[in-house]
Amino acid sequence: MKIKIEIEIGDEEFTATLTKEFSPKTMEKIVEALPIESEAKEWGDEIYFDIPVDMGEENAKEFVSKGDIGYWPAGQALCIFYGKTPISESEERIKPASAVNIVGKIEEPDRLKRLKHKEGEKIGIYQSGGARK
Repeated sequence: MKIKIEIEIGDEEFTATLTKEFSPKTMEKIVEALPIESEAKEWGDEIYFDIPVDMGEENAKEFVSKGDIGYWPAGQALCIFYGKTPISESEERIKPASAVNIVGKIEEPDRLKRLKHKEGEKIGIYQSGGARK
């Protein structure tokens, strides 16, 4: 099962897909919580933000790929990886702060990398064609 979502960061909009491929229970909880609005935080080339989902690790990964969307159980946050974090070895081997449940992929992670984000910027996650808060 795959679900298309829209991610709004400031004035920019990105398309992404949530999938049950790696962490189906986590993905279902996130879909149930949509729409989600929060404040963006940054850690290297990662945007993360609090979401109203409380899940433990589910097939959690210690390393991710550019464009991955992961749920971070330790911080109850959703993470969008578009490049290296401060503890990553390379763009090909991105290391989160701790293991994340992979729930999807964002399109155009390089476009996300080119944008200049601000801490505290509004971020919204909406099901494609769904209601906005």
